[in-house]
Amino acid sequence: MNETSPRFWQIFFEVFEALPRQGPGNRANAARALSLCRDLPPSPAILDLGCGVGGQTLYLAELTSGTIAAIDSQASSIERLKAVLAERGLSQRVQALVGDMAHPEQPLESFDLIWSEGALYNIGIKHALRICHRLLRPGGYLAFTDAVWRKENPPPEVKTSFGIDYPTMGWVDDVVAAIENCGFEQLGHFTLPDEAWWSDFYTPMLNRIEELRGRYANDGEASAVLEQLAQEPAMHRCHSEYYAYEFFVARRRQRKEGNGRTTA
Repeated sequence: MNETSPRFWQIFFEVFEALPRQGPGNRANAARALSLCRDLPPSPAILDLGCGVGGQTLYLAELTSGTIAAIDSQASSIERLKAVLAERGLSQRVQALVGDMAHPEQPLESFDLIWSEGALYNIGIKHALRICHRLLRPGGYLAFTDAVWRKENPPPEVKTSFGIDYPTMGWVDDVVAAIENCGFEQLGHFTLPDEAWWSDFYTPMLNRIEELRGRYANDGEASAVLEQLAQEPAMHRCHSEYYAYEFFVARRRQRKEGNGRTTA
């Protein structure tokens, strides 16, 4: 089956856009990462890059009193997020926008915090870090998750899966080195626990796949796509010791004056 066929993506979005979020993570881990951003202003300007349907955007709205610009290239995901924001009375504080995170239109040095869960790899981590550096004010924070290897010699199905989705995936030390080489100070990082894969992501995903299997019981092509998508949580259940999602928190280095003093 051609993974990039229109039918594949139709079924893919039918599954993923119905989920609370499109990747591993949960509120507890968002709060933990946010706690590392110790000197944020009382009402920070926040940019959520690759927000999807906004699961983590809603966490940020609960955990901070800041304004949030949430950007994703998928218009249907943004429309769903806009509806939830309106329902919760958050539309004045949170702006959901269709945009390309490889070419963001926001003004330079306009954010106190950039947040991105499981999305920066789509444009390459180093390129993404340079973009975030330009958009952050000096001293601003960057918090993001990225898939990393944690054990050598993964099984063929794991190697093949990440070879297709993230061929340049590295190790924690590789990401830390990239962070420090792009003008950031690394503040800390932690591995997402297994519950962060299941509670808001894989469990709802499997439930949605079962629902659609009933709807497409007489559609062989759609059923094959659903079976393909179900292989991801099955692989994680068997081989999660080989890879992880890591939450990284860094800070853009502040400028130095000619006398060597650090300024904002």
